[in-house]
Amino acid sequence: MLSATPRGGFLMSASLVPQVHAVLEPGSIHPSPGGQYSYRVLGACCRLFDREELPWPCCRLAWRSKEPSWRRIGRRFVADLAARRCPSYAVELLQPGARPTRTVITLFPQRLAPALQEWWYSKLPSSMESDNGYPLP
Repeated sequence: MLSATPRGGFLMSASLVPQVHAVLEPGSIHPSPGGQYSYRVLGACCRLFDREELPWPCCRLAWRSKEPSWRRIGRRFVADLAARRCPSYAVELLQPGARPTRTVITLFPQRLAPALQEWWYSKLPSSMESDNGYPLP
């Protein structure tokens, strides 16, 4: 079900957004949503935002004496807020007549199921263990 927004846009109902309950298998080939190309999945990845790449200071102000310091306080790499509810994959684009190109694709029309989102973007220390390569079925 679509509903209108105050600015004239439309929002999809949460019940229409497909939830993802499994990770795509590495090596599998899928068509793009528009059908312009295909891609081979290399593996699931976490899309991170690098705060150092911004053209302005992205940090809290740390006051030292009478002047603010623009030192960055906090982590340099943080989970991308726009992509953390959607699956992201490292892929190889397979276009007819062109060499395969490696990039990262985020499937924004899909939403991660809560259990899978916890595995994908977990802040828990246990998520960094080496045997946590794939989510439990």
